[in-house]
Amino acid sequence: MVPPAVEKENNPFFQLSQDLEGDVLQPIWFETAQEIEALFGSGSYPVYTVGRFRFHWFPTMADGRTRSRLAIFAFYLKTGFRVIRERRTECIVAYSHMTTALCGVLLKLATGAKLICEVMIAPERTYLTDRARPRIADKFWHAYSTACLHLTILFSDRVHLLYAGQLSSYPLLRHKPSSVFHDFTLLAGVEKRVHTDDDHLYVLLAGYPWYRKGVDLAIAAFRRMAKDFPNANLKLVGHHTDGEPQRLAAGCAQIEVSKAVPHDEMMGILSGAAIVVLPSRNEGLPRILIEAMAAGLPVIGSDIAGIPSFIHDGENGFLVPDGDVPALERRLRELLSDAALRRRMGQRGYEIAQACLTEKTYVERFIRMIRDTVNREPLAQEEKEIS
Repeated sequence: MVPPAVEKENNPFFQLSQDLEGDVLQPIWFETAQEIEALFGSGSYPVYTVGRFRFHWFPTMADGRTRSRLAIFAFYLKTGFRVIRERRTECIVAYSHMTTALCGVLLKLATGAKLICEVMIAPERTYLTDRARPRIADKFWHAYSTACLHLTILFSDRVHLLYAGQLSSYPLLRHKPSSVFHDFTLLAGVEKRVHTDDDHLYVLLAGYPWYRKGVDLAIAAFRRMAKDFPNANLKLVGHHTDGEPQRLAAGCAQIEVSKAVPHDEMMGILSGAAIVVLPSRNEGLPRILIEAMAAGLPVIGSDIAGIPSFIHDGENGFLVPDGDVPALERRLRELLSDAALRRRMGQRGYEIAQACLTEKTYVERFIRMIRDTVNREPLAQEEKEIS
């Protein structure tokens, strides 16, 4: 989905236009053309131009309900074949290894274009970490995800991974040519926090779905220590529709549960935080961690999937064992008790973000990935995990 505000200069495709051109097939969470044009301007539907890229919109809402996967699949194929007929396409990049990548495989087979599959999450955990007890449907979708992963990557010419070892659980896929780098994250609007010794501090957790993001773990850890830090709060921001976070936080006035907010407002909340915590049960690489580092904040995250690629334990934050509430509590206590430690870790995170995770870095690595895929030359040396 497209963020609430997209300025051309801050759009990855505007920046990529210096070296590339292409078409973006984009489902968008709206119902009518009027809603899209209200956001992007008159004449921006059905096609919106950003630099040398064209966005082809597909409203995913109809009659107040989300359109089916089949309707989105049909949009990708119909529009994909049309734009490929209109101008020569050398490379197809599929965001996610499931529906979009399946369409990418069909377009590749029909046109001969190269295919890159982007894997955006830890696939071995997909659908199994959305609730405490996975349902039969969850296990079915996990099996479907695994089948799609093998099919789409085996047909791909290259894979874009968010962290090294993302395919380590799949022997057939480990040796596929890969480029390893972060997803695009807009850091230009992130304000670096000025740390003070103020008594009032808040810990921030932003994201959804709540169980996958470990909201229950953060609440449990904070409740254990809240009485010892009466001037500290835990802010939970996200799309929490079932009321469970509110129930878990009930009776603790120091925990605030808020609905999801626009990106600009979220950046304001972020810049005022003292610590960002994300004890997720599944992740690719959460943007909130990159944004927190760019804001100069110490971060605490679980030791799963892509999180350890960017949280260097004891350097710019802390890693805690997956699901370990006492360990999370200890690290929260340590950071809330030590302003100098928060400043030191926050500064180190800021340095890492500016060196490795900027928009410029993303654009450079994306262009290199395309060139390594399209050129009939020896592949460039694979990207190493960011250190």
